[in-house]
Amino acid sequence: MKKFIAAGILPLGALLAVAAPAQAAPEQSGGASTTINQLRAQGFDVRVSRIGSAPLDECSITGVRNQPVANQPFPINDDDDINVFRIAPTPKVTVSLDCSR
Repeated sequence: MKKFIAAGILPLGALLAVAAPAQAAPEQSGGASTTINQLRAQGFDVRVSRIGSAPLDECSITGVRNQPVANQPFPINDDDDINVFRIAPTPKVTVSLDCSR
């Protein structure tokens, strides 16, 4: 059980390592689109929450949040018994943008 908890916390640590520089200076690191592309390249399913209608290049990042995901049971019924496997879904991240400038 402890191994499963540790495996669930590791992606959160990686997210925080990426989120801290993104919140501190998004303009210096390439802006919102660069941060979103970096998160996607790391395997995250990125959701964007934005305020305003400015182009993505003019937006500033106001927050990066990890969305909770639960392992899904996947039963396989063969002739003699039922085997249950757990499928780990893609980790989800929400990037909040301020595009009101």
